[in-house]
Amino acid sequence: MRIKITADSTCDMSEELLAQWDIALMPMHILMGEDSYLDGVTIYPADVFAYVNAGGKMPKSAAANLVEYTEFFEPFAKECDAVIHISVSSKLSSCFQNAKLAAGEFENVYVVDSQNICTGQGYLVLKAAKWAADGLPPRNITMRLQSLAKRVELSFVLDRLDFMAKSGRCSGVLAFGANLLGIKPALEVIDGELKVVKKYRGSLPICVGKYITDRLVERDDIEDSLVFISSCQPKPGCMDAVKAGLKKYGSFKECHETDIGTTIGGYSGPGTIGIVFARKEK
Repeated sequence: MRIKITADSTCDMSEELLAQWDIALMPMHILMGEDSYLDGVTIYPADVFAYVNAGGKMPKSAAANLVEYTEFFEPFAKECDAVIHISVSSKLSSCFQNAKLAAGEFENVYVVDSQNICTGQGYLVLKAAKWAADGLPPRNITMRLQSLAKRVELSFVLDRLDFMAKSGRCSGVLAFGANLLGIKPALEVIDGELKVVKKYRGSLPICVGKYITDRLVERDDIEDSLVFISSCQPKPGCMDAVKAGLKKYGSFKECHETDIGTTIGGYSGPGTIGIVFARKEK
């Protein structure tokens, strides 16, 4: 049975993984000034940073519409026995709703709410591709994904808050105070929504080291099969801090490094870095 795995571009999978597992992405729309771009196709985080730093207004993201999803699914639904699409969290975008409506036009297209973003979503995408390669039937895969979505932990540390402030996701006063005091907030996706869970103070590499320790130390409930390191223009020393923490406190069999894409990176800003793993199934 041939099962095609697809996802929204917000999953931030590397080109190598997409090619290896034959995964297709539906790009988000990025609205910048009077122009509309496609996430990961015609626009990248560096473009957003340059535009905003030059005085432009913070770009906005928009989901693909019903027609776009229908046209996206159609060739895969004809060529394959089944299509499984993993969407960005339904609490953060209308992607899931639009994809679900489009899937109603086909008998063999399944849509799963990842309840996550970035490689929190990507974690499910890679697992789905592996299960499909193992020969699991589509309904079995979707049930596993729905269970896994509740156990994936995505978190990251921001170097600066001005991009979040410009997007309206935090106040400018808060951003100014945090930057002035050297505070680096840690954010986590909880119940499908992005929330600040801790604040660190000091240089970014030191804060990242503390963050990794907090995420992993004395944890016996973490699956050791897979971890993602996701970053957006990481600052010197930060990737080393993450890898040192993973080596000291984790024992993951598989580790992938990926770049945070335009949809998420445009809000989080340069210097953002984080990890993704899953808790063990009880």
